[in-house]
Amino acid sequence: MNSENWQARTELLIGSENSKKLQGSHVLVVGLGGVGAYAAECLCRAGIGALTIVDGDLITPSNKNRQLIALESTIGHPKAEMLGKRLLDINPKLNLHIIQEYIKDDKMIEILDRPYDYVVDAIDTLSPKVYLIYHSIQKGLKIVSSLGSGARIDPTKVTIKDISKSYNCRLGFLLRKRLRKLGISKGFKVVFSENKAEESAVIVDEPGENKKSTVGTISYMPPIYGCFCASVVIGDLMEK
Repeated sequence: MNSENWQARTELLIGSENSKKLQGSHVLVVGLGGVGAYAAECLCRAGIGALTIVDGDLITPSNKNRQLIALESTIGHPKAEMLGKRLLDINPKLNLHIIQEYIKDDKMIEILDRPYDYVVDAIDTLSPKVYLIYHSIQKGLKIVSSLGSGARIDPTKVTIKDISKSYNCRLGFLLRKRLRKLGISKGFKVVFSENKAEESAVIVDEPGENKKSTVGTISYMPPIYGCFCASVVIGDLMEK
């Protein structure tokens, strides 16, 4: 099995026609932290032909307990740039677009004007999360959203359901509340845990542009959410 046939095992599982569907698809991944980077890598390794990855953040030491691209050698570097290098090292033929900035307002609408086959929402801040979902749905784009993976430790309780059927997640509660005001109450999948968050693992901070609290995390939970998001995208694209 040579490097030119690196997708042979994927084709053996899903078939050549489905493999071609993935190769012909373009997926947008917004937020490249503990969830988003793993989602993007799973999509890349599955043979998605084009990826647009978005994040304006830099890698910090606190990211090392859970984030794919957080290494001693990458601290201080942009997440989008570091992940982009890794994805191209996996598949040099990947059609990769890197957007190294926080997206909001008109910039979000501009980015969503491209013909994506799927959108992955891995944003952990409420307002941009709401508007990414809202504008994606307004443009007729399929989207999967990751809810809160922090302050939880049991991987067997992670599940995928329609947003209207999510529960035991404060981020999900606030998201549903905001989206209902915009006329959206169902119609897209979310990844969430059926367990409630451990209250002792959440420290409320001063309000800021990107974070309102510090949440305890364990190494494997955000990656599981990212893998679940990728599974939704891959499954739905093969059903097209």
